[in-house]
Amino acid sequence: MATRQRSLIDRMRGAAMLDVATYEEVEADSTATSQAAIVVAIAAIASAIGAAGRGGPGIIGGLIGGLLSWVIWAGLTYLIGDKVFGGTATWGELLRTLGFAQSPRVLLVFGIIPVFGWLVWVAVAVWVLIAGIIAIRQALDFSTQKALLTALIGWVVVVVVSALLGGLGAMTPGF
Repeated sequence: MATRQRSLIDRMRGAAMLDVATYEEVEADSTATSQAAIVVAIAAIASAIGAAGRGGPGIIGGLIGGLLSWVIWAGLTYLIGDKVFGGTATWGELLRTLGFAQSPRVLLVFGIIPVFGWLVWVAVAVWVLIAGIIAIRQALDFSTQKALLTALIGWVVVVVVSALLGGLGAMTPGF
C-alpha cells in the first residue's frame, strides 16, 4: 500500500515536534534531500534576521554558513556514527534527517526582539540539539546514548575546526 508523501510544512512541523515517524519518513525518502536543503536555508535566513541587531553574518553569509555547516555536520555524523559506533545509515539519510532537525530554527527570527530575543536563542538551541539527537538516532538506527555521543563528538570537532579557521560562528551545527 502506497503512503502519501507529506508536504514540506507538514514534515517541518513533525520534525519540530520531535515526531519519530517524521524522521523515519524523511530518512527513507531519497527525494527529500532538496526539501531538507530548503529547511536549512529557511532556518539560516531566519537566524540571520534574528541576529541582525547584534551584528550577525547577514542573510547571504548566514545562508552559506548554514548550508555548509549542515553538509559538514552530516558528514562528520556519518563518519562517527556509522564507522565508529556501528550505525547503519548513508550520508544522504543523515543529510535529510539533520536538515529537518533544523526546523525549530525558523523561530530564531524572533531573536531580533530586544530583551526577549536571547530567550528565543537559548530555547531554540536546546530544541535543535534534541531534534538533532533524535535525527541521528533514527538515521543510524541505534540507541539514544550512541546518538548523543555521536552528536557531542561531532560538535566538538566542528567547534575546534571552526576556532582554528578563525572562529566562523556560522559553522557551529544548529546555531
